[in-house]
Amino acid sequence: MIYKTDKMDNKILSHEQIQHTIQRIAYQIYEANVNEKEIVIAGIDGGGLNFAKKIQAVLKKITEADILLCTVYMDKKNPLTSGVTTSMPETAYANRSVVLVDDVLNSGTTLIYGVQHFLKTPLKQLKTAVLVNRNHKKYPVKADYKGISLSTSLKEHVHVKFQAKNDMVYLD
Repeated sequence: MIYKTDKMDNKILSHEQIQHTIQRIAYQIYEANVNEKEIVIAGIDGGGLNFAKKIQAVLKKITEADILLCTVYMDKKNPLTSGVTTSMPETAYANRSVVLVDDVLNSGTTLIYGVQHFLKTPLKQLKTAVLVNRNHKKYPVKADYKGISLSTSLKEHVHVKFQAKNDMVYLD
């Protein structure tokens, strides 16, 4: 008989640890963009967007730069045929510093298609940020800012839950 374990038994990051990670990543982004008047935080719809919003909130407290939030839409299971779109027109992020944000970097598929989309436009710089890097990449993409690197088996799944005062990352 197989028993389902409690999420708490497989917790990787607690709410407090995630808050510290968000603070650290926000300060790293700020340091890399200290002279910028605008920074675009582009969150991949879903967990990436939730993570991006949290980074944006911290950045707004630590810099006077305008922190613009952009939602990146794609079918994560089939980004090639569905394409990638954003909530901002290309002109809104052209010649600006962009940080593409996702919650988990697994194979790199989602991040590489997001990066490809932004590279069609001239930018000052493009960086990537993830909360969890699983190290199972099949594409040559890396996270410039990462919360935690985690070696897992392909059968294991990392879940990120963003809930008011109860954020959590756990392994299933």
